[in-house]
Amino acid sequence: MANDLVEPDWPAITEAETVDILAHYPGAGARADPVTVTWRSPRPMSAAALVAVGDATYFLKRHHVRVRSTERLALEHDFARHLRTRGLSTPAILATRDGSTVVERDQFVYELHECALGEDRYRDVPSWYPFISRADAQAAGAALAHLHRAAADFLAAAWDFGPLVDAASVILAPDPADAYRRLVTTRPGLATATRAYDVAGDFDSFLRRPIESAAARLGNVSTQWTHGDWHGSNLTWRGPAKHASVASVLDLGLANRTFTLHDLAVAIERSVVDWLDLAGVGSVSVDYGSLDALLAGYASVAPFSDDDLATLAAVLPVAHVEFALSEVEYFGSIVDSPANVELAYRSYLLGHARWFDSPEGASLLAHVRAGTAPAR
Repeated sequence: MANDLVEPDWPAITEAETVDILAHYPGAGARADPVTVTWRSPRPMSAAALVAVGDATYFLKRHHVRVRSTERLALEHDFARHLRTRGLSTPAILATRDGSTVVERDQFVYELHECALGEDRYRDVPSWYPFISRADAQAAGAALAHLHRAAADFLAAAWDFGPLVDAASVILAPDPADAYRRLVTTRPGLATATRAYDVAGDFDSFLRRPIESAAARLGNVSTQWTHGDWHGSNLTWRGPAKHASVASVLDLGLANRTFTLHDLAVAIERSVVDWLDLAGVGSVSVDYGSLDALLAGYASVAPFSDDDLATLAAVLPVAHVEFALSEVEYFGSIVDSPANVELAYRSYLLGHARWFDSPEGASLLAHVRAGTAPAR
């Protein structure tokens, strides 16, 4: 969390637990080979592992039911299958003997994936660090545009707001201020987690103007399913550093029906601005080279108009709002971490919006608006 090493929120996946879960999967659990956990994810908000069974390796992930229900996981799996049918590389999800892709155990649900193709070169890099090369940034931009094309005809409705799910319902609402107020006050866990804060005053001081500025440009925007968490750690790679390409797309856990420029704004926010220094030293750096490369990669598949770039700049300061609130709810009502509620509320929800109102943030937005805009 931020730049600190912390204890994970959930216990590590054990080998005995793995054997029990794999027994539900024909092939994976029916072998006589020993089961070995070869790697466990260091991400504090998840429990995941690479599991070796003989010469095969699988990716096993466990979720608490208050974070991911069976229905939500099944929807993610439907989305992943849809992307695969449209030619996008994302790891295949294994089905149990009864045809389900989710195993339920007590308060947890499990999913099992084949290993992704390519090199997991960001595996040991903290989430939301900048890309390690401009070639990676450009390849990531192109891959995101390909994902948006592949996802365009996935017709599922938006998933309701909840812990650790991306959304854009506030800025798409007819009355964004009212939508924000309802979101914060009608969800018991979120209302309890924010009761120590001046939610209405903070909204008026830091969020109202950028949210309403973004909303004013989105009246007729087309919504579709998007990734919601696009950064280097959720991609695998092939090729040398100067000629990188994306091999596979990982982790659709934040996917939802938003809109393409919102998803691109999330990608910029995740990978171009070094936010992890904000809570510690109070300043951040911007990797303009990666920004230009990311936008160039995207535009090589789906070119921008000047209006697209202006809308992207308007959305960027508030693309994080609903995910930040979902983190506040997660930390406050599920894992009971007041320190991380404070981090998510003040440093993330408010801090990111306030930074975009600074001279440095304004320079970034001006750079986005002035970006190259090849004709469609």
